[in-house]
Amino acid sequence: MIDYFALALGHGLMAIALLRLVLRDDLDADPLLGQMKADTEANRMATSTAGRNAARRARGQDGDAAEPEDDGQEVPSAQAAQRERTSPRAQAAQR
Repeated sequence: MIDYFALALGHGLMAIALLRLVLRDDLDADPLLGQMKADTEANRMATSTAGRNAARRARGQDGDAAEPEDDGQEVPSAQAAQRERTSPRAQAAQR
């Protein structure tokens, strides 16, 4: 008699736990699915010509495509860069 009661109690509790898990509201809402759909749509728009053009227009309207600010520093010339790369032996010969 006690064996049947123990089996029924154990299985009954497992059935209640299973029902509580199955009936949860957030069981059907996977947050990664929404992110994956958004990423897929963004990739689709980025690879299509219309999507690239729309992105360019949006950047142009927002002002993101503005020229970079000039900080007043000059870019070293190719000759100056070549002088910096010369070997110590060549530098000693120049002195």
